[in-house]
Amino acid sequence: MKDTLGEAAVARAVEAYRKAMLAADKAQLDAMCMDELTYGHTSGLVQTKAEFVADVTSGKSVWKSLQFELPTNAIVGDTAISRYIFIGENESGGQTNALKFSVVMVWHKQAERWKLLVRQGFAKVS
Repeated sequence: MKDTLGEAAVARAVEAYRKAMLAADKAQLDAMCMDELTYGHTSGLVQTKAEFVADVTSGKSVWKSLQFELPTNAIVGDTAISRYIFIGENESGGQTNALKFSVVMVWHKQAERWKLLVRQGFAKVS
């Protein structure tokens, strides 16, 4: 039987993550990520939770827009898998950058909250 209520909660967590990224909200990002987070970029760079949160909130790069298209969520026990197409535009070093690639996330349920454990960007989409 499909857990649509659980999947809706995961979808809300993914949306909260998107909004926190867009706002560079350090407190929200810190609260929603597990201490063991491994955060992978399409470039191959892998960051810890501390590195990821510091990077997003440093002000070196500012998100102008951020959308997650074609989202899917699936739950297996206390683990959830989210996939989507990441579409965004940021400003970094005086340049505007358009980004579009696929993402997979792994969420773990802790005390009735979904927390991000793994995020990996891959396969640039044209």
